Amino acid sequence: MGYFNISTDPAFTEKVRDITGIYLNPPDAALVLCIDEKTQIQALDRTQPLLPMRPFVPERQTHDYKRNGTTNLFAALDVASGKVITNTTKAHRAIEFIAFLDQVKKEVPKELEVHIILDNYATHKTDAVRAWLIKNPRFHFHFTPTYSSWMNLVERWFSELTTKMLHTSTHKSQKQLVASINTWAERWNQDPTPFRWVKTADEIFASMAKYLGN
Repeated sequence: MGYFNISTDPAFTEKVRDITGIYLNPPDAALVLCIDEKTQIQALDRTQPLLPMRPFVPERQTHDYKRNGTTNLFAALDVASGKVITNTTKAHRAIEFIAFLDQVKKEVPKELEVHIILDNYATHKTDAVRAWLIKNPRFHFHFTPTYSSWMNLVERWFSELTTKMLHTSTHKSQKQLVASINTWAERWNQDPTPFRWVKTADEIFASMAKYLGN
């Protein structure tokens, strides 16, 4: 059995058209970034060593583990190149989000407008964040509809990180976990893979109508 949420966002149609338009026809002389946080990543250490894959035998690991702390990960995915800007933090409040925006500002070309796709999390809409946007007018936010994180391509990168590193590794400390995440992100950026958006807004609406029987 599968489960799904239908967005209750009153601006759902407008937001879908806005974001798909940016993906399929990005603005000239601009950078498109997808930003989100992966929170409470656990440093897990299995109670027994991982058993590697063998002929006709899958990789195996124990179901029980020790928890050795957590970290939060901010990531900004460049839609065009597939490269990411990352930072790990102990918390994910507005102050950490603004610090990450400052980091992004330093790392992207100064002559470009920056369009950022992100979700409706309250941290992204505080007065402090609004004040930052006023001071940095070349940055523009585009919010995904409620319950529509699938529209944010950085989620694809988080999935790669989870399946190819976090699920197959062990960490004896929070510090070790952070080092592993940083190393994985650095290697990703050496040969990044862009994630391509292909569906138009009308195709999305048609698929939804068909699924819902309308």
